[in-house]
Amino acid sequence: MDVAPPVLMILPGFSAFYPADSQLQRDTMKPIFYRPAKLRGLAFLGLLLMAAAILGGMIWRNLHHVETVLSYVNYSHRIQKVSAGLQQAVIGYLTEAASSPSALIKTLNELDALMADSHYLSDSTKASLETVKSMLVNVGELENKEKQTRLIASLKIMSETMNHEALQREKLLEDINHDTQTELYIALVTFTLILLGAMLFLHFRILHPLNDLRKLLERLTDENYTPITTDHLDPLLLPVFNSYNEMVTHLAELEEAKRLYAQSLQREVRLATQALLEQQYSLARAERLAAIGEVAAELAHEIRNPLAGIQIAFSNLRREIDEQYQCERMELIGSELKRMARLLNDMLDQSRHSPEAATDFNVATLIRDLLALTRYQIAEAIQLDSDAPDTLPVHLPESGIRQALLNLILNAAEALDGGPGLICIRARADTQGLHIDVIDNGRGFSQDMLDYGIRPFRTSRQRGTGLGLAMVQRFIKDAGGTIKLGNQQPHGACVTLLLPKACIAGAKS
Repeated sequence: MDVAPPVLMILPGFSAFYPADSQLQRDTMKPIFYRPAKLRGLAFLGLLLMAAAILGGMIWRNLHHVETVLSYVNYSHRIQKVSAGLQQAVIGYLTEAASSPSALIKTLNELDALMADSHYLSDSTKASLETVKSMLVNVGELENKEKQTRLIASLKIMSETMNHEALQREKLLEDINHDTQTELYIALVTFTLILLGAMLFLHFRILHPLNDLRKLLERLTDENYTPITTDHLDPLLLPVFNSYNEMVTHLAELEEAKRLYAQSLQREVRLATQALLEQQYSLARAERLAAIGEVAAELAHEIRNPLAGIQIAFSNLRREIDEQYQCERMELIGSELKRMARLLNDMLDQSRHSPEAATDFNVATLIRDLLALTRYQIAEAIQLDSDAPDTLPVHLPESGIRQALLNLILNAAEALDGGPGLICIRARADTQGLHIDVIDNGRGFSQDMLDYGIRPFRTSRQRGTGLGLAMVQRFIKDAGGTIKLGNQQPHGACVTLLLPKACIAGAKS
C-alpha cells in the first residue's frame, strides 16, 4: 500500500523499536533529512518576508502619498489665501478705502514665502508668482489708473495660477488613486497567491500526511505489519517512513515470537490438562475400585458368618470320624476353611478407612473449575453450562463432591454418545438445604432405573460398570443427603442431589 508521507515527526516515538544496527543508517540519513528541511524553511521564511515587505511598502507609499497630498493642499490653501489678500487690496485701492498699503505689503510677504516654497504642482506657478510680485512692487507710486490696471492684471494672473494648481492637484489625486489601486490589486494578488500556497502546503504537507499517518496507525491497529514502499518519497520524510518500516518489521518479529510463545503455552496447558485428566481417570478408577472393595467387604462380612457355622459343624463332624485316612482328608479341609476365614478377615481389615474431613469452600467456583476441566475430556459438540450464584459457600468433603459431580458429568456425556447436546449444572440453597441438579438432553434414564433406583453393577451402557451412580449415592448418603433420578421433557435426564442445611457454610442448625 503506497501512502503519501506524513509530515509529523514521529521519529521519537519510533526510537524504542529501532534495532541497534540501524544507528549508522540514521546518522547517514540526517544530512538528507535536514538539507530539504532547511531549504523549505528558508523558502517559507522568504515568502513571509516578501509578504511583510509588500505590506510595509504599501504602508510607506500610502503615508508618502498622504504627506504629498497634504503638502500640496496646504500650498494651494496658501495661494488661495494670497489671492484673497490680493483681492482685498484691489478692492481697497479701487474703493479708495485703504489709506495705507499694509494689506498689499502683507500680500507681497506671503508671495515671497510662496516663491521660497517648492510644493507647487504647475511649473508656471513660480513664474506667475514672480510676475505678480513684479507688478505689485511700487504699485503705490503709480497713478490710480495705472495702479488699477496692474492690480486687476495681477489678480487675473493669481486666479489663473490657482486654476492651474487646482487642475494639477486633481491630476495628482487621480494619479495617486490609480497607483494606490494598482498597488492594492498587486498586493491582493500576491497575498492570494501566498495564501493559496500556504493552503496547498497545509493540505499536502500537513493535513494529507496526517490522514496518511492515521491510515498507518489503523494498519497497526489491525495488526498489519507489512512494510510500505518508500519509492518516490519526499527526501524530507524518507527517514520517517524508514523508521516506520523498521518499527513494523520489529513488531512483526515480536508478533511471531508471541505467537510461538502462545503455541508453546497452549501445548503446555494441553499437556498439563491431559495429565490432570489422567489423574482424574485414575481417581475415578480408584473410586470405582473402592466401591468394588466395599461390595467385596460386605460380601466378606456376609460370607464370614456362614463360614463360621461351617467351621463349627466341620469340627464337630471331624470329632465323630476315627478313620485315619478320613481324618487326614478332614484336616486338609479344615486348614482350607481356616485360610478362607483368614482371607476374609484380612479383606475386612483392609476395607476399613477414615472418611474425608469436611471443609468450607465455594461450590460455585468448584463447579466452574470442574466444567473447565471436563471441557477437554468430552466431545466439543457438547455444550457445558452452569447456573449458580457467584458465591455459594458449603461445608462438605471437597474431593468427594468433586468426584461425585465428575461422575455425573461423565455419565451425562456418555449418554449423549459424543453428539451435540447440553449438560448443565444448577446449584442453589434454600430453607430445605443445598440443591445440585445435573441435567442433560440425552435419551434419559431407563424405566427400570427409575423404578428400582440405583444398584451397583447395573447399567444400561455396553461398557459401563454400574458403579458411578452407586459411588455418588454412597457419598450423598454419607453426607446425610438424598439423590433423585428423573427425566426431562421431551427428552433428557436429571440427577438431583439434596444435601441437608447443615452442609451450607454458616447456616444455623
